[in-house]
Amino acid sequence: MILELSEQQKMIRNMVREFAEKEVRPRAAELDEKEEYPHAALERMAELGILGVIIPQEYGGAGLDNVTYSIIIEEISRACASTGVVTSVHNSLTAWPIIKYGTEEQKKKYLPILARGEKIGAFGGTEPNAGSDLGAMQTTAVLKGDHYIINGSKTFITSGPKAGIIIVFAVTDKEAGPKGISAFIVEKEFKGFSVGSIFEKIGINASLTSELLFKDMEVPRENLLGKEGDGFKIALATLDGGRIGIASQAVGIAQAALDESIQYSMQRQQFGKPIAKFQAIQWMISEMATKIEASRLLVRYAAYQKDAGQRISKEAAMAKLFAAETASWCADRAIQVHGGYGYTKEYPVERLFRDARITGIYEGTSEVMKMVIAGSLLR
Repeated sequence: MILELSEQQKMIRNMVREFAEKEVRPRAAELDEKEEYPHAALERMAELGILGVIIPQEYGGAGLDNVTYSIIIEEISRACASTGVVTSVHNSLTAWPIIKYGTEEQKKKYLPILARGEKIGAFGGTEPNAGSDLGAMQTTAVLKGDHYIINGSKTFITSGPKAGIIIVFAVTDKEAGPKGISAFIVEKEFKGFSVGSIFEKIGINASLTSELLFKDMEVPRENLLGKEGDGFKIALATLDGGRIGIASQAVGIAQAALDESIQYSMQRQQFGKPIAKFQAIQWMISEMATKIEASRLLVRYAAYQKDAGQRISKEAAMAKLFAAETASWCADRAIQVHGGYGYTKEYPVERLFRDARITGIYEGTSEVMKMVIAGSLLR
């Protein structure tokens, strides 16, 4: 593995960083406070090719590698974690399973739409009683003629109220357990589809999270993704890649916390000198920087392994576990560096603190990540 980024990767990182600083960061606090979806940023990101970063060029995407993808998610999340997770879900949880498991017709129909940002993607796996345990899902799909009739609901769906293309999982064979789950490409215009409650959250408020409801929803037979019974396999493989995106988001949040801490500590004066001169502050900043660099290397290794075609369940879980814990720890330390001001909304570290917490929960809790890692080692 080559640790040094290629010239192309450096160029893309710098381009995305400049875009994020100029067009994403300035509105991050406002969007968070108003719980407003980042439409303007997503439109510009579509123009820059960011919404189709992993989509092959023949389907209108940029066709870039996963290491570059992880860099992009980190840079966007460094400016706004909400925009970062929307971008991650759109690419890794919606476009990727279509790239990997879709028919040629499905790819030609849906991937260009996603690449152009005409519709935002979402992933419909979690249910009220089936989060970490996807095998317990109760949403059903019954084939009737040329359509599957889907009934049930999904919850905690990132971009749920705004998504136009959703990968939905449902039970097609109740007797087969996890092997009876199938995956479908669903459009919001399908008859029987509706958006349920939109959740009020403590963080990533601009990403908008909701329930999705299916009442006799009609899905064309040709929108079955893969084969009947492949859904559980598709979900697990998709989430492995998605965890690289969330780990990248966590690194971006942690880096923002470090950036803010360095800037504040060099400006804040106490006892006649900047607080950056005090050992207590230096130690916090040093530990933050070390944990972030370790997290970044774990993420890039997982992405590198994915690019090499290797199974990445353990590597992605390690990256997400460590990066999520790093994000929360660094955001907490950033508040400590800022003192009383860190506990106010005058500085962005309180938002980073709120945004960081979810990275240890969605797309697999930290406890599930430990189960995945242990399962890979103890077999």
